[in-house]
Amino acid sequence: MAAAPQLAGIALCPALESGDHMDAAEFHRRYEQRHDLKKAELIDGVVYVPSPARSAQSNARFRLIGELGMYARSAAGVIGATRATLRAGPRNEPQPDVMLCWDAEHGGRSRVDADSYLTGAPELVAEVAASSLAYDLYEKKELYRRLGVQEHLVWQVEDRRIDWWELRDGEYVRLAADADGRVHSSVFPGLALDVPSLVGSQPAPAKKQRQRRAKA
Repeated sequence: MAAAPQLAGIALCPALESGDHMDAAEFHRRYEQRHDLKKAELIDGVVYVPSPARSAQSNARFRLIGELGMYARSAAGVIGATRATLRAGPRNEPQPDVMLCWDAEHGGRSRVDADSYLTGAPELVAEVAASSLAYDLYEKKELYRRLGVQEHLVWQVEDRRIDWWELRDGEYVRLAADADGRVHSSVFPGLALDVPSLVGSQPAPAKKQRQRRAKA
């Protein structure tokens, strides 16, 4: 591995850019030194650094954190986390928007390691996706399936929809909404999201502007 560049006798941190290939140990070393980055993830040995969050995505994340946070506060044994690093093996280190876990006394399968990072499989992982939609729905979804994450939720900001899947026989199956549009968790009793209310209240995303920039 090449040595870090030097500037006036000071070693600079190696770059951490989308598309870089590395293992989790090297990713973690670089990410810890990049205080300018708010979010970076390693999925199957590939680095993903999402674009800055626009207003609609930020608002959706705020509302989702609020909904899941209220449930975690009221349910015994439920632990919540937002944008916490999840150590998931030698080639993976995602940073989900929201996670819900059962504690050990309630059969939870995730743990906090000696470095205070989460390891194992949270019971629910939720993502709010805009620029990251492609890999949230494919690479990351597949990683969570392999890890055994029991429920996976993606709020697709530009499409104004929320998809919620349950792991059944090793594959994700979409949870159906009830007659009122509410989707109910199979893992956390009493947890449900009023999907029409959530997506109906989000600000309209600047979809056309983002597509034009992507083509430039």
